Amino acid sequence: MRSASAELPKVVRALPMAVPVARSWALPAGAAVASALVFALVSSHLIDDTYITLSYAKNLAFHGHWGLIEQGTANTATSPLNVLALGAVTFVVRDAVLAGGLVFVAAQVLLVLGLRRLGERRGLPAAFAPLTFALLLVNPLLLSSIGLEVALGATGVVWTLVYAGERHAGRLGVVIGLLALVRIDLLLIAAVLFAARREFWDGIWRTAFAALAVTLPWFGFSWLVLGSAVPDTLVIKISQQSWGPFSFTNGPLLYWRNFPAAATLSFLPLLLAGAAGVAWIIQYRRGSETARRLTPFAALAAAGALHYVAYSRLGVPPYHWYYAPSIIGATIFLAACAAAAPERIRRGTWTAAGTVLAASVAVYALPGLPRQFAPITSNHASTTEYREIGQELAAIAHGRKVETAGEVGALAYACDCELVDEFSDRGAVDPAISETKRLSGDLGRALLEANFHNFDHSVAPLSPDLVLATTRRTPPAAALASWRIDSPWMGSQNLYLVPAHAAGG
Repeated sequence: MRSASAELPKVVRALPMAVPVARSWALPAGAAVASALVFALVSSHLIDDTYITLSYAKNLAFHGHWGLIEQGTANTATSPLNVLALGAVTFVVRDAVLAGGLVFVAAQVLLVLGLRRLGERRGLPAAFAPLTFALLLVNPLLLSSIGLEVALGATGVVWTLVYAGERHAGRLGVVIGLLALVRIDLLLIAAVLFAARREFWDGIWRTAFAALAVTLPWFGFSWLVLGSAVPDTLVIKISQQSWGPFSFTNGPLLYWRNFPAAATLSFLPLLLAGAAGVAWIIQYRRGSETARRLTPFAALAAAGALHYVAYSRLGVPPYHWYYAPSIIGATIFLAACAAAAPERIRRGTWTAAGTVLAASVAVYALPGLPRQFAPITSNHASTTEYREIGQELAAIAHGRKVETAGEVGALAYACDCELVDEFSDRGAVDPAISETKRLSGDLGRALLEANFHNFDHSVAPLSPDLVLATTRRTPPAAALASWRIDSPWMGSQNLYLVPAHAAGG
């Protein structure tokens, strides 16, 4: 019989292998737990546009139908990949909100694995990946965008950076293709990261064909069956222009005016990355080895800045999640700079990052948990209010068409009724197409003509039977129902339902 001491050397020899394996799982496991906890907190205040996506996913999972409402086909889901992923998970778990949480956690785990791989390849300290992950996780604007395609976009961008640096042409093409299906505008960031490499043309055809193999099936289906390759939200949002004096360019000032603490912490990476970028350029020109190691991260920050410029040129409204690509790129660049700083100043950078993390957590938690609204929101009512109203609306409408008062996501999710809105009614998109063509140059008009070549312009907008409207006064006597709604963005209002013939009263 062997003694316990005889077995000890085997155990000791196994420890060096067991410890790295445990460490390799610790980071993704921790990211999964943290992401699940965050989603549990934010699930009560997912913004209305998130519910547009969830409504698409629910219709796809339960009815095999592509549209915001079951009664009509639409192509206003900005992120086909997000809807497809959510729809597949919803089909299994039978709950689109739960599916949103599972997809978010999966994307976050892939994100932190990509960050770790980037850090290891660039010789950064092990703290780079968890630090960057934490900064992205608690950023108030990114917290306010959970359920949209932001998490998938961040993951795709990081893995684009990974495969671009590792020269895996085929894998890079696959990721770029997936990124195009997450959001078509993210191709701009992928193009910058691709071109920023030395001898970027190496493997270009393998990358291009792999990307086309991923994207063409969906875009071909969308073009032929749904009437446009690129989602209709492109022309809808461009036709909306600005919100009064605020466009995408100066939109951060609008959010700072309404949510000063949350907006400051959200957009701070953009300001800091600008200063760090200048310092990086100076050090790079001086031949600094550290600056050269940070080149891919600097390219990512530059790509985010270019994305900001492109959206400013488009003149779209300042929807807060539109700033996410720029904030993500800036945050990753800053975290890489902090991790690569000389030992004598690294402690200061860690302290600064820890302060930002603590402040972000405090800004989220101070109003009390669970929160009723996201840290940054432009919605007119809380998710809870809209879902309760949607359930009541289903009983009142009795199959009649209802025109919305401007926000449709949570109402559509809860009501399962025929809501008339430009996001659900394909016939209502035609004026936005015409307006966007009018504002475009020759090239823009040609691209729009090609994109909407199969669009059925003969479809007339739906005529509603009932109309939802808002007022700060007492609802009219003709109102069939009314609800008091409130939000930090719009204050208190009355949402009411009237017959369509009485809507002008």
